[in-house]
Amino acid sequence: MIETVWEKAAQTKKPVLLYGTGNGADKIMDELTRLGVNVSGVFASDSFVRKRTFREFPVLSYSEAKKQFGDFLVLVAFGTNRPDVMRNILSISSEQELYAVDVPVVGNEIFNAAFYQAHKDEIETVRRLLADEESRRIYDAIIRFKLGGELPVLLSSQTDKEEAYKNLLRLNDDEIYMDLGAFNGDTVLEFVSHTRSYRKIYAVEPDERNFKKFCDNTAHLRHIERLRLCASDSTEETLFASRGGRSGTQQQNGFPVPCDTVDHILGGQDITYIKFDVEGMEAAAIRGAEETIRTRKPKLLVSCYHRSEDIFSLALQIMSLRSDYRLAIRHFPYIPAWDTQFYFT
Repeated sequence: MIETVWEKAAQTKKPVLLYGTGNGADKIMDELTRLGVNVSGVFASDSFVRKRTFREFPVLSYSEAKKQFGDFLVLVAFGTNRPDVMRNILSISSEQELYAVDVPVVGNEIFNAAFYQAHKDEIETVRRLLADEESRRIYDAIIRFKLGGELPVLLSSQTDKEEAYKNLLRLNDDEIYMDLGAFNGDTVLEFVSHTRSYRKIYAVEPDERNFKKFCDNTAHLRHIERLRLCASDSTEETLFASRGGRSGTQQQNGFPVPCDTVDHILGGQDITYIKFDVEGMEAAAIRGAEETIRTRKPKLLVSCYHRSEDIFSLALQIMSLRSDYRLAIRHFPYIPAWDTQFYFT
């Protein structure tokens, strides 16, 4: 059994410091408290220090942390795909014992040894369903990383996004694309860049600010239907809380946004490719697309990193609808194991 990052933190003789603040750091600190592990300090990238505190700890710079603690164990408590920040994390890892902790973006269930043992059969089932050796290699590395937090393991799972387009999605010039979680239009523009032509685009984005940016960024595109709503398994209104950027979620204290299902939006019309990246609501959005998946069998890209169970449950959910899908997984550069996607073709 892999030694988990939680066991490493519990057994170390070094001071334990969190690198980063925010929601992820809260979840890490709560779990460490539950395990009886004392946190000695918190530090942040220089531009995020700003003479502030986090959970009663003064937020230090890395140089201040080195001066105060010397040799310590670092738990990375935020997510990034910025090359400069990733390089900085790697630089710190060359000086300190460092692990990146993969806590869920949504929900509080930690991917620890008990979670792994409880879901080992489901994890192994998904591994057997994977259609190519590269996917099995990546899947093994992602599971190892989620448990152990070791950066070299995570980095070994990275692949090039262009490879996924070329070998998995294989888009043609007759695609009808639905983007669930269209954000500011980046993935729609990415789709368009990989096709010389397409028949239609449906773009779904609930966040008001993101939707405005999306409309501005895609104003030049033709044959596109823009829908400001939440993709779900019902047509009832929901409360949506924006946290900025991609990370809006359904919450009790949000503002009202209409919901709709893929099946209802399409009304039986054709579709060739759907992207599900809806910040932890993927399972509900898939339930709302069951008839479309069963009858049309579109290519699917499904983000599988928002909740701890996503790495197995979403694949099993879709394969229960169409067992003849070819299942693959890819992970693109990100610390921790975010930007990990299942592909169904």
